[in-house]
Amino acid sequence: MTLSADVRRELLSLARQSIEAGLREGRRAPYPGSVLPEDIGVRCSFVTLRIERELRGCCGTINPERHLAEDVWRNAWAAAFSDPRFTALTAAEYPCSDLHISVLSPLEPLVVASEVELLNVMRPHRDGLVLELGGSRATFLPAVWEQLQRPVDFLRQLKLKAGWSADFWSSQIQVFRYTAEDFGKAGEE
Repeated sequence: MTLSADVRRELLSLARQSIEAGLREGRRAPYPGSVLPEDIGVRCSFVTLRIERELRGCCGTINPERHLAEDVWRNAWAAAFSDPRFTALTAAEYPCSDLHISVLSPLEPLVVASEVELLNVMRPHRDGLVLELGGSRATFLPAVWEQLQRPVDFLRQLKLKAGWSADFWSSQIQVFRYTAEDFGKAGEE
């Protein structure tokens, strides 16, 4: 389901409001609710912040748990203030930050017998990927293909993100793919 321009604008506005409330109050503000121009239901999102094209925070969900508008509200705050890779966004940094939202399709399980088989079914520049084994889980959004253009590099880096070695493989790894509808900076909707 492609989101309308009005829904995209409303979600971007909600994300900004969440971050601005966090800057004012020093904590996550309660979700204020939202009246979207169409029903978009329970969906997953990631919110990414960049400053001068450098990642400044990225948080999201891959399992649908709440209405998309609330998911964006929570993930915007988390990207700005609780991504463990970064210190909290400051009021001075906020005007320089670019906000980007990715709305995920439902996860599609991939049944693969080997890493070679997975590499053969990956769709570069289209798929996001989730790897899961035991208590470890990692994902790369489709946008990561911009930095890691070869499937083998994409997969190796994702395994490193999961805490495994780049050449690790187990027949027990669960693999899921998804696509994403992306909007926001660059090219604010």
